[in-house]
Amino acid sequence: MKSSDSILIKDLKVSAYKIPTATPEADGTIEWNSTTMVLVEINASDKKGIGYSYANEASAVVIDKVLKKIIVDANAFDIPSLNAKMIAAIRNDGQTGIAMMAVSAVDNALWDLKAKLFDVPLCNLLGKAKESMLIYGSGGFTSYNKKQLQQQLSGWVDEGIQHVKIKIGTEPEKDVERVKEARDAIGKNTKLFVDANGAYIIKQAIEKSFQFKEYNVSWFEEPVTSANLEGLQFIREHVQPKVNIAAGEYGYNLPYFYHMLKANAVDVLQADATRCGGITNFLKVGALAEAHQIPFSSHCAPALHLHVALSVNNFYIAEYFYDHVRIEKMFFDGVMPSKNGCLFPDLQKPGMGLEFKNKDAEKYKI
Repeated sequence: MKSSDSILIKDLKVSAYKIPTATPEADGTIEWNSTTMVLVEINASDKKGIGYSYANEASAVVIDKVLKKIIVDANAFDIPSLNAKMIAAIRNDGQTGIAMMAVSAVDNALWDLKAKLFDVPLCNLLGKAKESMLIYGSGGFTSYNKKQLQQQLSGWVDEGIQHVKIKIGTEPEKDVERVKEARDAIGKNTKLFVDANGAYIIKQAIEKSFQFKEYNVSWFEEPVTSANLEGLQFIREHVQPKVNIAAGEYGYNLPYFYHMLKANAVDVLQADATRCGGITNFLKVGALAEAHQIPFSSHCAPALHLHVALSVNNFYIAEYFYDHVRIEKMFFDGVMPSKNGCLFPDLQKPGMGLEFKNKDAEKYKI
């Protein structure tokens, strides 16, 4: 196939799956007992591209009723054009949230399809800046008791993961003790991150950062809501110096990330390709962060982020989120295991290297 060839998309299929969590889970602001995945499959020239988002099933309706007609019969190579057309089509529905997660799932499938049409790994199609993706084990839910918390964290350390993150904020008065329990479980050499999911107020967050100093916490995610850019910027200036402030997972469009960076609100910028407009916009956000000399990190969905992360020069670390790791192993063949705290792509497989296990997923379909 020549790069100048036009390959028309034959079909788009969307489905949604609701997967119960292993145990009840909670962070600083919400509780949940299930996770929903919206899956997109796009066919062209006997190849199938797979993309997904961890989104409400309403995103599947947006894909089926609004976005599908843009994609079917379009040139599979024209991803920037298709991305722009999809975002324009959801203007009146709001170019954020459920509608943008729908765009993201389709965009991700388009990139997987394009790499498969050229029969190359997606990271090779995009061009690699590095060979592996550093990860941090993420979980430590506030619903966990001490035994559950320490078993999960020590398990990641035993697996060779050298960075871990726990949730805080549900009961702020207990957070220092939870951080101590986490440090006791992982030893002194593993990096410890915390995530408040916006549960604190400004002065409380600053106070906590100094209380955590004894346990060498080096990453403080969303100490206050990420909508409070002035608050994040103030916290960033006043926490103890070794703590990096991270945020960005709720970004759905480029202006969001631009304003976060312009406000000097973070030390590490996060983005999620299942929310921010897919791989197309994830790359743009990475470039914004690079222009500001800020490290870049992916939120959740590690199997989906692996290939695109390798193409971003300033990419720092990926969230190896417990729920999503579990679901991706259940639903896909080709999910890569961690090795020495990193994920490496399978360069023998085209696209993202994932194949959906329809039979295994069927019982979760909604």
